[in-house]
Amino acid sequence: MDLRSLALAVLAVAGLLAAGPAPAGAASAHDFRFTSIEGEPLPLADYAGKAVLLVNTASRCGFTPQYAGLQNLWEQYRARGLIVLGVPSNDFLGQEPGSEAQIKEFCEVHFGIDFPMTEKQKVIGRDAHPLYRWIAAELGRDGRPRWNFHKFLITPEGGVVAGWGARTAPLSEAIVSAVEQVLPPAP
Repeated sequence: MDLRSLALAVLAVAGLLAAGPAPAGAASAHDFRFTSIEGEPLPLADYAGKAVLLVNTASRCGFTPQYAGLQNLWEQYRARGLIVLGVPSNDFLGQEPGSEAQIKEFCEVHFGIDFPMTEKQKVIGRDAHPLYRWIAAELGRDGRPRWNFHKFLITPEGGVVAGWGARTAPLSEAIVSAVEQVLPPAP
């Protein structure tokens, strides 16, 4: 093994360790649960049979205007089985400092958001929500958010198939095409 390959292997192992261990026994995204932004249980098993676009969000980020695109995507595809699930996170430069009530009000007033959202979560590191640790284990390096508005597509069967960074807009061809592939055909 040459020095470059060894360095890459060490970095890969360090990245997986930084994400914390994947939860034991998790076979799909449907094995995880959140608490909704309203404080109610939000088991992902409730979304079995639907595709989920999981997005870590923040209200004070340069990408915050993506909320509008996420709402449009939700409106366009929810009848076909897409759930957009916002996961507020303060992990990146403290850009989501508010309480759940403040976050919910901001999203409703400024963007008309009515897709489901969770309570604020950690999405990176050892204390990341177990779903995010599972995604990191499933996708490797591509399974860790690098900034706010990182998106992951979960299939109706609960597998994670793709992720996109913040620079990929919710209505981009890449995301719309991936959503179309996992949803049933339009009637």
